[in-house]
Amino acid sequence: MAEKKSKSSLRENTEAIIIAIIIAMFIRTFIVQAFKIPSGSMLETLQIGDQILVNKFIYGVKIPFTGGKTLISVKNPQKGDIVVFKYPEDPSKDFIKRVMATGGDTLEIINKKLYVNNNLLEGEKYAVYKTGEIIPGNYSSRDNLRKIIVPENKLFVMGDNRDNSHDSRFWGFVDLTEVKGEAFIIYWSWNKNKFGVRWNRIGDILI
Repeated sequence: MAEKKSKSSLRENTEAIIIAIIIAMFIRTFIVQAFKIPSGSMLETLQIGDQILVNKFIYGVKIPFTGGKTLISVKNPQKGDIVVFKYPEDPSKDFIKRVMATGGDTLEIINKKLYVNNNLLEGEKYAVYKTGEIIPGNYSSRDNLRKIIVPENKLFVMGDNRDNSHDSRFWGFVDLTEVKGEAFIIYWSWNKNKFGVRWNRIGDILI
């Protein structure tokens, strides 16, 4: 009798573990996924060592192994959203940047000043410039970028750390099918330099 109970308990535990794994995979694939910030391209909004949650449902449920085809469409990324996407030059890597322009918008950068649809973006509290040096457009597109039109179903993204971000200014647009979701909260933050937790950042909503 004890042996049967033991087998029954083992089976129940195994089934519970399998169900938990399936639920976790479903949540990670379609609803929420965790990411860790490895670089300073989004300073000061995101610090190195921040761990964030990304809403994968908000831009629509994407069908796995279909190249980003959407089953349920909720909304497209909007200007100002912080998005995680597959890096166009190496899809095995995930990047995180802020959407600055969407399909049909015009965009231009003149001496670090950003113009979208011919309007100067002012009051960008999240934008950080670490240096006053301005690089001419014939040497680099960091501070000066000729007027471009963002193609339909594409995004132009930039890091908040404007002088130290590898983004659309250098490698072009992000396709909507490559967007994984919108970052919305910091759930953990580790400062490796001070070997301590940044308690004041935990729970911060990302805007």
